[in-house]
Amino acid sequence: MPQQNVPVTGFDKMNLDPAVFSCLENVGYTTPTPVQRLTIPHLLAKKDVLGQARTGTGKTAAFALPLLSRIRLDIRRPQVLVLTPTRELAIQVADAFTTYGQNLKGLSVLAVYGGQSYGIQLGQLKKGVHVVVGTPGRLMDHMKRNTINFADLFCRVLDEADEMLRMGFIEDVEWILERTPENSQTALFSATLPGPVKKVAGKHLTMPENVQVQEEAFETTAIRQQFWMAKGATKAHALVRILSAASFDGVIVFVKTKSSTLDVAKNLENNGFKAEALNGDMAQSAREQTVNRLKNGRIDILVATDVAARGLDVDRISHVINYDMPAQVDPYIHRIGRTGRAGRTGEAILFTGRNERWMVRKIEKATRQPITEMHLPSPKAVNKKRIADFHNSISKTLETRDLETFESLVASYAETNELPMAKVAAALARMAHGDTPLLLAAKKDEKMPSAKAKTKKIASVKTSDASFKPVAHPKNPAPARKPRTSSEPVLPTPLRPGMERYRIEVGESHGIKPKDIVGAIANEAGLESKHIKDINIQSRFSLVDLPEGMPGEIFRLLKRTRVRSRQMAISKCA
Repeated sequence: MPQQNVPVTGFDKMNLDPAVFSCLENVGYTTPTPVQRLTIPHLLAKKDVLGQARTGTGKTAAFALPLLSRIRLDIRRPQVLVLTPTRELAIQVADAFTTYGQNLKGLSVLAVYGGQSYGIQLGQLKKGVHVVVGTPGRLMDHMKRNTINFADLFCRVLDEADEMLRMGFIEDVEWILERTPENSQTALFSATLPGPVKKVAGKHLTMPENVQVQEEAFETTAIRQQFWMAKGATKAHALVRILSAASFDGVIVFVKTKSSTLDVAKNLENNGFKAEALNGDMAQSAREQTVNRLKNGRIDILVATDVAARGLDVDRISHVINYDMPAQVDPYIHRIGRTGRAGRTGEAILFTGRNERWMVRKIEKATRQPITEMHLPSPKAVNKKRIADFHNSISKTLETRDLETFESLVASYAETNELPMAKVAAALARMAHGDTPLLLAAKKDEKMPSAKAKTKKIASVKTSDASFKPVAHPKNPAPARKPRTSSEPVLPTPLRPGMERYRIEVGESHGIKPKDIVGAIANEAGLESKHIKDINIQSRFSLVDLPEGMPGEIFRLLKRTRVRSRQMAISKCA
């Protein structure tokens, strides 16, 4: 397809429905991307479109905005159908339609995909929906069951058609297209156009408008991208650990919600960082003052939402941390683009859950750069960095010329109280540093949250309805013996060095299994399962050995964690 010239057209010139246009400012859209400028007019004019554009170009808005502008809200039957290769993309596209149509009163959008209950989808279909976004397999099931009616369909969209081909769905796509209204407008979008995709386009598109967006090279050579496999509340612990070991200038931490900006910023402040929140509830003047404090170095870390950080341009940003996974690729690209500027290098770190790995691959595809997995810095690395910073702060202070008065006062105090100067200097350093510990306790802390927590089979697990009994270990198996009777005494398992014993208020009578305990602690505490030892399940409670030095925040989290619908209520054994 020949490259087209991109017309200079703004959203206000595109004849979008006023209710749709009114949402653009809320979502931060001011200027259309090339694919949006080229596509929106054609879809509004009811023309078929064959679009070639990669992920991250604003493609979803390119078809969602014009199609929403043509929806008849009084007809509560599917009018727009979007086919996607994966359920994650189906959910993402459905969310985008909902967001862009937030001012269309009564708009109903349904994501249809495998893995979700039919009942939920059938309930929504009975109530009536305007837009259906789905994966081929589940959509075919609904069509075969006659639970979905496309009689009022006016547009079909094939999103990421080459991915559907790669995943083996192209025949299913053909089946669906052949059983939906032939006179429907059709739009096909694909990053590449292999032969089978061109064949589908040739068969089902009528005199399509060709839209090809020249791929703009996304400059990531100056930005190192990494991800850390996050685990719930331990994200706060990980953020502190990562920043404690990093040499940074200015940092932006991106979160999803306004309340998170306050919580994360407070946690950073409590750990000795100069951090502030930036969110949409702040007045413009307060926002500007906060940004200026970041620019002039009075604070080093800004915790912000996408909306609040819109238009933020600060040269000293060395790190961008995606504390919460962005919903789409575009926001991620915009976020990390705030570092690695003006010939400088930058760091981009993404916290991701195990069910979000697909997004990491999607970002890699869009940026054409690998995102490597990182591990939390060790306590040794953190302490090395903190000691170096402490020494540097002393050196910088010694370079000033106004120490004479303080030197005299300190010398006088030391002499009067018969104290060595090092002791007095240590007291002053403690005063300046505050109550936050300067160094981490390496031996204890090293056994806590790891980036590769996986639930593994625990060899040293036994269940019982009585008190403690010895646990057999692989290297020292217990001799074969007859089953114990209820009257037989049971000796406690010796506690291993470096371990502490905990009690949880869930036991065999609640249907608890060893794997339930391992899974709960590994997932919630971010602790490698190999460190979870000697689980002993009793009738009404269970005992488990964990490494010494559990951080308070993780202990509090585990107290609230539920296992088999019961609160774990963990407590430390005396």
